[in-house]
Amino acid sequence: MFSSRSPGPKSVPPAENPLLLETAVSLAKKIRSREVKCEEVIKSYIDRIQHVNFIINAVVADRFEEAQEQARDIDTVLDAGDPNNLYPVESMPLLGVPFTAKEAFAIKGLPNTSGLVARKDIVSTSDATVVTYLRQAGAIPLAVTNCSELCMWYESSNNVYGTTNNAYNTGRIVGGSSGGEGCILAAGGSVMGVGSDIGGSIRMPAFFNGIFGHKPTSGIVSNQGQFPNAVGQRTEFLVTGPMCRFAEDLLPMLKIMAGPSTVQLKLEEKVDLKALNFYSIEDDGGSWLCTAVDPELKQAQKMVVTHVEKELGVKVQEVKMEKLKYSFQIWSAMMSESADNQTFCELMSHNESNPVNPYKEFVKWMFGKSEHTLPAIGLGMTEKVTQLTTEQNKNFIKMCANLKTEFENMLGEKGILFYPSHPKPAPKHNAPLLTPFNFAYTGIFNVLGFPVTQVPLGLGSEGVPLGLQVVALPYNDHMTLAVAVELEKAFGGWVNPGRVEEPGDL
Repeated sequence: MFSSRSPGPKSVPPAENPLLLETAVSLAKKIRSREVKCEEVIKSYIDRIQHVNFIINAVVADRFEEAQEQARDIDTVLDAGDPNNLYPVESMPLLGVPFTAKEAFAIKGLPNTSGLVARKDIVSTSDATVVTYLRQAGAIPLAVTNCSELCMWYESSNNVYGTTNNAYNTGRIVGGSSGGEGCILAAGGSVMGVGSDIGGSIRMPAFFNGIFGHKPTSGIVSNQGQFPNAVGQRTEFLVTGPMCRFAEDLLPMLKIMAGPSTVQLKLEEKVDLKALNFYSIEDDGGSWLCTAVDPELKQAQKMVVTHVEKELGVKVQEVKMEKLKYSFQIWSAMMSESADNQTFCELMSHNESNPVNPYKEFVKWMFGKSEHTLPAIGLGMTEKVTQLTTEQNKNFIKMCANLKTEFENMLGEKGILFYPSHPKPAPKHNAPLLTPFNFAYTGIFNVLGFPVTQVPLGLGSEGVPLGLQVVALPYNDHMTLAVAVELEKAFGGWVNPGRVEEPGDL
């Protein structure tokens, strides 16, 4: 296991090895053409993880030796010539490319605790479905990364592995629950990764860490093999998706991760950006539960609007939707609708017949005796207290349906929406305790079922990433991904942390 040591605020040193600056697509081509050996690529990423992980505590367990052995086997076959017999390019497009995954996903031989102390001795004996698909496509799993306890908080910290620090400023959070994944990608220790998202757990880490993340259309990518998995109504809201440093890699990753369900998407369809209709909403309209959107984030979104209008020649319509100010209430009502849902206190105990008493845990926590984090205890305490009445639930569920209809009428099959990722750039450690509902900016799209791509937009004045969400209607993932590629070209995408340039240069 890796240390959770937390140095003073600083960034990790920049990634200098040229192999770390290549896209996954490019690495796969170079490995197959023998421009570079697979073992060299794998070793480069192992070295990078070992160079930065003591600063950020993103990787929590690895399979470096097995990965190097796999790389040597690939090199042996490729060096012998005629590799298509064993490694056909059509079915193995990511041959030899390393990837990492959120620790909540099962990778054979690695732990699968989801930050729960009661599961600290659990080691996966098989792979999650998406890991299987990536392996079948030739990719090599390197390691698993940190998350929040039971994947239900937007800071990645737990009592199994400790806290993960932002690669741009170690005094800031990495988001959650796929925070370790976003962080190791931002630090140049991985080129592509696997995350999951029920309220923004791909998009918030992608935003706070300045990388790309995609929440696919609901029901497309398998969630099997992760803990905790969704049950009941929540199966419609939990999604598994790709996280990458480079926009080019999102589509091929999604195509692989979706498996047979890929046919439901239009990923082969060429997107004419000039034929799309663009809309922009600058905030949720003023919810009293959420912080006001930072002016720097609003300015970044305006720069995207300006780019689309100037370079694509398409007018972006500024709109408002009154119901968005109730995003948290809508998300909460939809999440609690099904009677089949397992309670959080049951998950905390890892024993449904003996759920944790969060009030007792809070007393233990005050004396440093609890196995649980304060956010998890707080969620357990408020689970029943904040339960909406049946009538309130009905009202907000109806509001969700109406909001979805409004979006469908506005966007249509050619519409793209720009929307803030979060009210603030990466906050300081523990700050989310004071703003627990800010995740509503991402969570609303889980209950709507829309595909969303998180796009980085450079660094802000405090040296941490800016960004925005790109949204479309279901099954139009190809459109949000195409817009992400365009915005990467325009605004530079991922920024190598520790670079010499000053922040604030969008």
